[in-house]
Amino acid sequence: MPTLGNIVTAMVTPFDADLQVDYDRAVELAKRLADAGSDLLVSGTTGESPTTSADEKLKLFEVVRAGVDDSVTVLAGTGNNNTAASIELTQKAGETGVDAVMLVGPYYNKPSQEGFYQHFCAVATSTDLPVVLYNVPGRTGKSIDAATTLRVGRDMPNVIGVKEASGDLELIGEIIAGAPEGFRVWSGDDGMTLPILALGGVGVISVASHVAGVQIKEMVDAFHAGETERAWTLHHQLMRLVNACFLASGNPACVKRALELCGFPVGGTRLPVVPASEADTMCIQAACEGLGLV
Repeated sequence: MPTLGNIVTAMVTPFDADLQVDYDRAVELAKRLADAGSDLLVSGTTGESPTTSADEKLKLFEVVRAGVDDSVTVLAGTGNNNTAASIELTQKAGETGVDAVMLVGPYYNKPSQEGFYQHFCAVATSTDLPVVLYNVPGRTGKSIDAATTLRVGRDMPNVIGVKEASGDLELIGEIIAGAPEGFRVWSGDDGMTLPILALGGVGVISVASHVAGVQIKEMVDAFHAGETERAWTLHHQLMRLVNACFLASGNPACVKRALELCGFPVGGTRLPVVPASEADTMCIQAACEGLGLV
C-alpha cells in the first residue's frame, strides 16, 4: 500500500471562464502543491465534488495522477450517500491509477451506525485500494461514532485511517487510543491539527495548505521532531489564515480567492457556491499579507 503522508491538500478544482473544469490548471496546481511537500486529495468537498460529474472526477483523477511524480500519493474522493454509486466510482477510480480513495460519511440520509458500517465495508470490499474514511458531521448531518470507525478499521484491512473533522477531541482520542496497527488519524480541520497531533494523530488533510503548505508542513514536522514550542508558534501564526479560509463565503470560495490573491488564480465556483464577498476578500488578503504570502 502507498504511504499517505502527514500533509495532504484537499485540492480545489480549477474552472475556466465558462466554469468548465480546467484540467491543465489542475495539473499545474497539483505540481505546485507537491513541490510544497504535500500529497493530494482530488475531488473532495473543497474540490466541489457535489457539482462535478462522475466523468469530470475520473478525468481529474487521471490527469492529476499522471501529472505528478510517483512519490506523490493521490487520494481520490469517491464516496457519497449512495452506496452503489460509491462502489461504481471507486472501482472506476482504480482504473485511473490513483493510490487510494476517501469515503465521506453518507450525507443527508443520516444512516444508523450500523448503516455507516455496512456502507463503508461494502465500498472497501469492492476495491483493492487503500481507503480513508471521512467524518465531517458539520456537512453530512451525522457523526460516525468512534466505535464504528474502529470496527471498520478492524474488519477491513484496506481501511488505513480516517480524516476527522468532527471537532470532538474525546471521540478522536478514542479512535487513536483504540486504533488497530497501521490505522492513522488525520485532522480534517486545519485549526484542529495541533490538538489532534497532541492526541497521537499524524497530520492534516488541509485547505489552507493551498497557500501556506510550507508553513503547515513545518508545524507538523516540528511537532513530530519534539520541537513543540516551534509547533505552537507556527500554529498561532497560521490561525488567522485558517480562519480566513472558512469565512461566511465558505469553502472553497475563500481558498480560491486566497490562491488568486497569492498569484495563482483557479477560476470561479459553481452554484450554489458563489465567489468570496468583498468583505471576506479583505480579510483573506490581510491574512495572506500577514504571512508574507502576497
